[in-house]
Amino acid sequence: MVKWERHMDMEIIDLSESQVEELENALDAYDKNYITCKVNGTISIGISHGGTVVAGLDACMTAFKILYVSTVYVDEKYRRKGYGKALVEEMEKRAKALGANTIRLDTFSWQGKEFYQAMHYEQVGYYKNDVDNYEEYFFRKRL
Repeated sequence: MVKWERHMDMEIIDLSESQVEELENALDAYDKNYITCKVNGTISIGISHGGTVVAGLDACMTAFKILYVSTVYVDEKYRRKGYGKALVEEMEKRAKALGANTIRLDTFSWQGKEFYQAMHYEQVGYYKNDVDNYEEYFFRKRL
């Protein structure tokens, strides 16, 4: 076991926005040694009903041709009517056009776990937090 020693000149500080940006740039430079394929692009689509947006999806390309889906939402009045399916199918079509070969996303137990399983997404991870009473699931789909 390695013993960690705190050096006398070491100080934990709060970072400024510019320091965070410097760290992110340093990490990007380091990652270039390992990430051989980076594709840029976003997918932000919605469904309008009577002039009101009732469903939407937001995703962005990340390293290794992976599209990360950050947000999927369908208003409760429009759930189980094909709106979510239409969004995901359109997103998958656009992801292929961007050059994605994998889609990844995460969801809580009360959100879309069964929906993503029905859309043929593979559950690749899970954890349960008993203290705060929630479960989170991680999915992927190869295109």
